[in-house]
Amino acid sequence: MQTITCHSDHDNSPRSSGLKIFALLAPGIFLCFNAWAAGNTNAAPALVPGPNDGRIAYVTARLLEEYHYSMHPLDKEMSEKFFDGYLDSLDPQHLYFLKSDVAEFSHYRTNLDTLTINRGQADLTPAYQIFERFLERLKQRVAYDDKLLKRDRFDLNTRQSLLLDRRDAPHPKNLAEARRLWQQRLVYEYLQEVLNRRISPTNSGVILPLPKTAPREIVEKLTRRYQWQLHLFANWDNSDILQTYLEALAHAYDPHSDYLNVSHAQDFSITMSLALFGIGAELRSEDGYCTIVSLVAGGPAAKSRQIKPQDRIVAVAQGKQTPVDVVDMDLNKIVQMIRGPKGTEVRLTVIPVDSPNSRRVVTLIRDEIKLEDQEAKAELVEMPDGHGGTNRLGVLDLPSFYATVDLPGDNGDLSQKSTTADVKRLIRKLEQQNVNGIILDLRNNGGGSLEEAVDFTGLFVTNGPVVLVRSPEGHIVVDQDTSTNALYRGPLVVLVNRFSASATEIVAGALQDYGRALIVGDTSTYGKGTVQNLNPLRPFIWSADESPSNDPGTVKITIRKFYRISGASTQLKGVTPDIILPDPLSASTDVGESSLPNAMPWDTIRKEDYDPVNMVEPYRSELRKLSEARVATNRDFIYIRQDIDEFKKLQADKTVSLNEQEELDRVQQNALRQKARDAERAQRKVPDEKIYEITLEDVNKRGLPPPETNTVDFAKSSEAQIDETARLDETEHILEDYVSLMKTNETRSIMAGH
Repeated sequence: MQTITCHSDHDNSPRSSGLKIFALLAPGIFLCFNAWAAGNTNAAPALVPGPNDGRIAYVTARLLEEYHYSMHPLDKEMSEKFFDGYLDSLDPQHLYFLKSDVAEFSHYRTNLDTLTINRGQADLTPAYQIFERFLERLKQRVAYDDKLLKRDRFDLNTRQSLLLDRRDAPHPKNLAEARRLWQQRLVYEYLQEVLNRRISPTNSGVILPLPKTAPREIVEKLTRRYQWQLHLFANWDNSDILQTYLEALAHAYDPHSDYLNVSHAQDFSITMSLALFGIGAELRSEDGYCTIVSLVAGGPAAKSRQIKPQDRIVAVAQGKQTPVDVVDMDLNKIVQMIRGPKGTEVRLTVIPVDSPNSRRVVTLIRDEIKLEDQEAKAELVEMPDGHGGTNRLGVLDLPSFYATVDLPGDNGDLSQKSTTADVKRLIRKLEQQNVNGIILDLRNNGGGSLEEAVDFTGLFVTNGPVVLVRSPEGHIVVDQDTSTNALYRGPLVVLVNRFSASATEIVAGALQDYGRALIVGDTSTYGKGTVQNLNPLRPFIWSADESPSNDPGTVKITIRKFYRISGASTQLKGVTPDIILPDPLSASTDVGESSLPNAMPWDTIRKEDYDPVNMVEPYRSELRKLSEARVATNRDFIYIRQDIDEFKKLQADKTVSLNEQEELDRVQQNALRQKARDAERAQRKVPDEKIYEITLEDVNKRGLPPPETNTVDFAKSSEAQIDETARLDETEHILEDYVSLMKTNETRSIMAGH
């Protein structure tokens, strides 16, 4: 099945997704780098490409040439981007490859095109030679750091500073310069561990004496951390190298085209479908062991009653096959072994937490695990209207535009998920409770299904164009809502931030162009205005082994560009809100499409004919004035503006002091500032509000769940969480104003006889 997606990848690094890992629950890697036993020297087998890897690379390149929006051949220009991208994916901070290394491999810079596509089978020699050199430098760094740590002498009274962000810095000239950089980084990490022990965990303004055992403990911790990092890379196999290499090739075309090996493709499907087949357990790596963190209620692991949190998995077997030892194995690889088709058997050898000297074999049948915490949900906020009555506002929280994605091996067994269907149910529930208006909270919504975005927009507008989609040949398709009646016609506000991307920008842009909703948020949204599709490689790669584990992967290719019905692309520029609320992210040069290498340009096409409803225009100016007046005196927004100024200074400097006293002084200054903020917040009057949290499970129940008061535990909340709450609170005030102004206008119209 060819699935169209418009999903933003906020983290484009090859080895991380920024998400917790649910073995069989959610994608990503959650590793404790300091928890692997030092000195593990098990030799890894010699690295060689898999039998189909050359063909996989060739087909990937040809598909990108043929179907990518740019229609750009894999030529010398792309070869340079490919080469630089692969080096940076292994060494993003320019700490490992020496200038001589880069020079030695420079003949590949303009030759990767011919090596990849000229013979119907890519020559992967560059991928392996470059990785092996990286691994050699990493071993040198770990050996050098180990030597420094054994000395256990670190000068924390230095006047030196460290450049934290070296992405644009040159590679070290030679090994001596590289060692100076490694030593600086080691001192920085040592200093951070000292600060962690000297700053009181209960009162960050109090400086404690360094415990006598701390230096030894820090040395042991850092030694284990670097040994574990080396262990991870030393145990890379051909699939890890192919994934990183072909991801660099795809990113040479644009940031959102990707090669997805079987594990990455499964992670993508999980993110889109909010479900997977597995055992329902969250895992992490501790001391080289795969450890159970928590169990999903109703999942096979929980139902078995034989597995508990903190149990350790030491071996995994498929059905009746021989168990495979997984101690010291990369967590992502263990996850892939535990996942599998619905109804199949997996056997886990477990060390119980309450019986560490015993072993237990647990047999489980894989089943569908639903990620219900990532589904759409709602809140009903009840507050006084200032005139003796009550305002009831609805807030729809939508983390993504999810829809079921079936990949090879799924056999169509996944339950069908639809954002639009779920939100319909929530809106009907809110309308039953007579809400005066609704907020769509699309902050941090990275996108998802294009089809869902179009259908979702149709819940608020009737039978009109939603987005224009342009093909590489210039053909423009109008994706139109075909509903004959909007589900909700009342006051609507959309809350966005810099991480609102892709499908979210389609929705926000369409509702703004129609004048159907007031857009509130950061200076702009993310700026991803491209559409991708998934191209499974199995039809192109012959293999006698057709098992899911031997899947050659999937290529995600940017095939189209989308535009607002006004004719403007959301690419790079995103959507500009009608009312802008202060947010430190607005000052960041590292957030948004424009910060990504090889991002596609912004442009415009002809606008589409549509009939705006202009619900917002009569009130936009007045709503902006009322909001600006509140924000100017609101204490939380005063703090946010202070943080923006501080963030700008840090971003301009990009260095950190390696002097212990300077860092302690900085920490104390920040702690004093935070104490003053917390004290002021503690004196505030608790808002006279009730909040009813509504899940999809609550929709068919009579009435509402018990209410909660609108209180924030400042002691347990980060400043970022408090800021997010402040922006939502202000958006609620904006919606209150909107409702009030509309009622006043209606009254005037009635009195005027209209």
